[in-house]
Amino acid sequence: MYELMTRRAIPCPPKLSLERRPSLARGEVMALARLYKCLANPTRVRLLYEIARAGEQHVSALCDLTRMKPQAVSNQLRGLSRLGIVATRRNGKQIYYSIADPCVPALLYRWLCLVEDAAQRRRRGK
Repeated sequence: MYELMTRRAIPCPPKLSLERRPSLARGEVMALARLYKCLANPTRVRLLYEIARAGEQHVSALCDLTRMKPQAVSNQLRGLSRLGIVATRRNGKQIYYSIADPCVPALLYRWLCLVEDAAQRRRRGK
């Protein structure tokens, strides 16, 4: 699955490990909170997943993949675009959306691993 999520993406650029970073400044904390709030929306997560999985998509294709109305898809994508998570490209009347940050597919993969592993631990614990 990791290959599926990352084969089209440029790897996430190397960063300092958490242990080597200074404490977060208030602005960084607020930026992270805005990002988490945006990504806490199930619809946005579905859209990001589909774009990461299938590559660049226009709104109609995302509507088909998610069984959502165009206005709902467009509204959610606008929020992701404002945060710089998705990029847009216009071709005539169609707007195409793609993953703007190469870290996003890796994050989606990690989140899925976390959810799957936590569920497995819960099943074993019962």
